[in-house]
Amino acid sequence: MLLRFDLLGPLVVTREGRPVPLGSVKQRLLLAALLLRPNDVVGTDELAAVLWADEAPPSAAANLRTYVRGLRRSLGGGESWQGISAAARGYRIRVGPAERDLDRFDAAAARGRDALAAGDAALAEVELAAAVGMWRGAALSGLPLHPSLAWRVGQVEERRMVAEEDYAEAMLALGSRAEVVQRLRALLDRHPLRQRAWGQLMLGLYRIGDVAGALDAFRQARQVLAEQAGLEPAPQLTRLRNDILHHRPGLAASSATGPDGPVRGAAPPDPLTGRPAQLPLAVPEFVGRGAELANLDALLDEGAPGPTTVVISAVSGMAGVGKTALALHWAHRMAGHFPDGQLYANLRGYDDADAMSPDDALLGFLEALGVPHARIPSGVQARIGRYRDLLASRRMLVVLDNARDSDQVRPLLPGAGRCVVVVTSRDRLSGLVAEESAVPLTLDVLTTEESMSLLSRRLGSDRLAAEPAAVTGIIAATGRLPLALSMVAARIATHASFPLDAIAAELHAAEARLDALANGDARRVFSWSYLALGRDASRLFRLLGLHPGPDLTVDAAAALAGVPVPAVLPPLRELTRLHLLAEHVPGRYAFHDLLRGYAAELAESSEHADERLAARHRLYDYYLHDAYPAALLLQPQWAPIDPVPPLPAQLRRPAADHDTALAWFTAERRVLLRLVVQAAETGFEAYAWQIAWTLNTFLAPSGLWQEQLATQRVALAAAEKIDDVAGQAATNRLLARAFTRLGQHDTAEFRLRRALELHERLGDPTGQAQTLHNYCELCYLRGRPEEALALGREALRLYRLAGNSSGEARTLNAIGWLYASAGDYPQAIASCTEALARQQRSGDRNGQAATLDSLGFAYDRLGEHDRALSCYEQAIRLFRDSADRYHEAETLIRLGETRESIADLPGAATAWRRAAQIYDELGDQAAEDARRRLERLG
Repeated sequence: MLLRFDLLGPLVVTREGRPVPLGSVKQRLLLAALLLRPNDVVGTDELAAVLWADEAPPSAAANLRTYVRGLRRSLGGGESWQGISAAARGYRIRVGPAERDLDRFDAAAARGRDALAAGDAALAEVELAAAVGMWRGAALSGLPLHPSLAWRVGQVEERRMVAEEDYAEAMLALGSRAEVVQRLRALLDRHPLRQRAWGQLMLGLYRIGDVAGALDAFRQARQVLAEQAGLEPAPQLTRLRNDILHHRPGLAASSATGPDGPVRGAAPPDPLTGRPAQLPLAVPEFVGRGAELANLDALLDEGAPGPTTVVISAVSGMAGVGKTALALHWAHRMAGHFPDGQLYANLRGYDDADAMSPDDALLGFLEALGVPHARIPSGVQARIGRYRDLLASRRMLVVLDNARDSDQVRPLLPGAGRCVVVVTSRDRLSGLVAEESAVPLTLDVLTTEESMSLLSRRLGSDRLAAEPAAVTGIIAATGRLPLALSMVAARIATHASFPLDAIAAELHAAEARLDALANGDARRVFSWSYLALGRDASRLFRLLGLHPGPDLTVDAAAALAGVPVPAVLPPLRELTRLHLLAEHVPGRYAFHDLLRGYAAELAESSEHADERLAARHRLYDYYLHDAYPAALLLQPQWAPIDPVPPLPAQLRRPAADHDTALAWFTAERRVLLRLVVQAAETGFEAYAWQIAWTLNTFLAPSGLWQEQLATQRVALAAAEKIDDVAGQAATNRLLARAFTRLGQHDTAEFRLRRALELHERLGDPTGQAQTLHNYCELCYLRGRPEEALALGREALRLYRLAGNSSGEARTLNAIGWLYASAGDYPQAIASCTEALARQQRSGDRNGQAATLDSLGFAYDRLGEHDRALSCYEQAIRLFRDSADRYHEAETLIRLGETRESIADLPGAATAWRRAAQIYDELGDQAAEDARRRLERLG
């Protein structure tokens, strides 16, 4: 019985050429999950996640067995097919060679690449045509894919794109220019950031005599790269354009020759416009690890076979064993092997309060790759796609430090390209080893000889030779753990006159005073180092344990200690000199996570209760009164709150302008997210909700709705606990905004009603007006336009009563939009024109964008298309300047409608294509509507 499994399109199984019915969606998902890992055990937990996401029923295990039985019957033609077998904690599907269309595709694509490399363009064209011809649509289309499946499908789709480009290269070499132009246009419609394909398109157009078309393709590439990725064309693409302008002879002949010569790509793979170099400083006195470094060196050879190979090393070991030091030492030593640069992220996997999400890591990588913040997608899947697109066919080193587990790492793996990824973790990362073929490398503590070498480099061989027994004792006391050895060496170096046997005795005495823990050797050294600190440094070390992390500035340290900045600098220097604290970036200090836990334990001891309370008060006061003026600079139109009065004699360095405020929130965002929770849990509830309010001025414009939701929930609970009516009113309204953006309209309406009730109790007309304005928008979204208009008019009355001109202007626009939606275009234009004049006087650029969009809509409906186009294009520019991507996409849809109505179909297609791209990146279902519009145009 011959079964074939086809994944390159909708999932199809055939038996002897006839389709096999596969049953329910869940059965098909189960089969897809098994087929993406053929002949390998897929765990029941992973299968449950694929079938039920995070909502597996109590009967999941039984249901899974039922689906397996159903699949076996379907695949066996009524009998139980034995190709699916149960294994330890999972299931395996047995698939033979070439039974999956994916295997046949990979084999044909590899033969095609080999033929290209050998100079046989004709054979390459045959093999690559067969490979790309196997695709019937998007892989596994029609199935609701769990992120783990979507990630694997994304890898498959990347291989398809590379094969398409290789096929285009072979066709260009054989002179099939018209056909290759058509194929490349279709490819670039789907994947507009592939610069290799743009270069091939330019060359194909040039060779059919369309020089103007080739130059126009370059202009299109430059525009789409700027608009969608904030990038400039690669140098090779620019050189190709210059060659076309000057009709240089090399362009006329095929650049990928036949059997008589080597193949050279018509357009080189698209390099990055910048070369990231994110590696932190390596440990200056790295010692030993010769075998481990040799294992890492071997990765470079493993990455050699082809352009789509990604090599992964999983470096694991206990905390403090030197995983990061090894990875960075090797990365710096081998940086020259990676011409496109190095990316680095500390994933903080074992920091329970602030492990770095893949979403945040991708944000940092995309910024390093040259994508402006305003152009970075908000959805994690869109960020993964952009990241992998930029790394395809590149030679880069990616270091993922301090990962918690395989799931934290997977979204950060390149989909293709000759990249090497080094991951460090306390976990063995067996998932990466099993599923992504990562090469495991386990670190143990240093050998005695390596430990001796480390101490010798720090202290000098003469000093060690004078007291060999003491050195042996010190090495034994530290357990040969590099972190502990480094701390001991740092202290010994600052006390050149201390005999080493005294140090060894102190270490062994410290051991007797400590409880036995799994990391007892490190803990012994921590205690010994702490007890040896000066008074000010030991006090600061304890107080730093109160900070929520992940890092802090000198100013924050001074606030905690309650001293001026000059007074906190000496103890900070003492802590860094003794390796108890690290200045990981200029001006920002962080603990090793083991040391943070130790400092927190000291800080929470009962003997320091009064000092702990006062220090926390100073800390929250410092952050609130730095954040509040910065928040007003970011959102000057927002009605202010009445913050807790500042403590006397605290350091104040408020942001001076919008850019400084934005930079401050960008640097402190992770701290503030943790601080809100900590303040609420430690009896400082007023600080909790007010810091959350300031943070919202940064989160909301950035589209970080989930973070806004999480912080405002904590803030509301804190305000309710202390019966702070103003705090409850503000947090209910901000919660409603997050719920509205996340599509939870019932909950949003409940919160808005509660906010309105609280603002009325306070006698706060501005707060009522803000809430009514938000309620007006929600009613419109829910299809209640008459109620929305009534709410808008009441908001306008209250804004005027309060003398709030900015709020009045924004509400005039909202009312104008409602008039336009009801068909009263003259009244809409009058209301919006009044709003626009007020916004231009006040400098409210985002408000102007929204009002211009409303005016464009009204003018379009009146048939005044030129005025509509002008308004829309101004609105798009202003939305883009303020990084309001959602509303930019909405206006692009309306711009496309106006262009379609005047028969400018290319202009309409351009607008809708850009809108679809933005909606995809935001994870918004409106992308489907944009694509349907494009399909209608043909």
